[in-house]
Amino acid sequence: MSRTPVVAGNWKMNPPTRDEAVALARAVAGAAAAVPSVITVVCPPTVWLERVHAALAGTPVAIGAQTMHFEERGAFTGETSPLMLAGLAEFVILGHSERRQHDAETDEAVGWKVASAVAHGLRPIAAIGERAEERRVGATASVIDHQLRTAIGRLERLSGSGLVIAYEPVWAIGTGDAASAEDAQAVCAQIRAILRETDPEAADEIPIQYGGSVTADNAAELFAQPDIDGALVGGASLKPDVFADILRAAAGA
Repeated sequence: MSRTPVVAGNWKMNPPTRDEAVALARAVAGAAAAVPSVITVVCPPTVWLERVHAALAGTPVAIGAQTMHFEERGAFTGETSPLMLAGLAEFVILGHSERRQHDAETDEAVGWKVASAVAHGLRPIAAIGERAEERRVGATASVIDHQLRTAIGRLERLSGSGLVIAYEPVWAIGTGDAASAEDAQAVCAQIRAILRETDPEAADEIPIQYGGSVTADNAAELFAQPDIDGALVGGASLKPDVFADILRAAAGA
């Protein structure tokens, strides 16, 4: 089945100023206009969501948040609720390894957040991936199995949910050491098999991204794999020319 590639730029805690954020968003919009066959997403820091949303009005670029709380409101200092994202974001990254590492986000919390995002009309990009020590002991498959099943376990059905899965091996994020196309495909094929087991009708409609040191040099080989449908891009998404090359690679896959 042909799936529309989804390439999302996770800006993380960048850029530091509003004007830089707007300029970056507009540069991405210019590149995205040339590749209508790719769903292009930018995920700025929460503080810049409103201004980036305004800057991208009328462009083909979708906006994503970098995280959210699963509750609609309450005493959760520093958090953002799904209601607050209404009208500002279409996508939301959930379970990124940096959130798991630095903010003690658990597999179970990711499951709650994914279900909440879907219930509130947001498209969750559920990020899963093994750490270096887990890879060394051959635990990749079991880690992926548990993280994925927990992330989607609270969804009544996958079909029509807007779900996106991002396979991001933790050892590859920000290291310059991307997974080989063959290794990434093997894990993404496992993810597809679990999705098919869970909801056979939905398995072939859900995009699976690869993330972790994606560059203009390795993007085409990654996107050529049958179960890789785009990328969750970190550092390269802050460089409009490089991000444009990645978008073109996705369009040509």
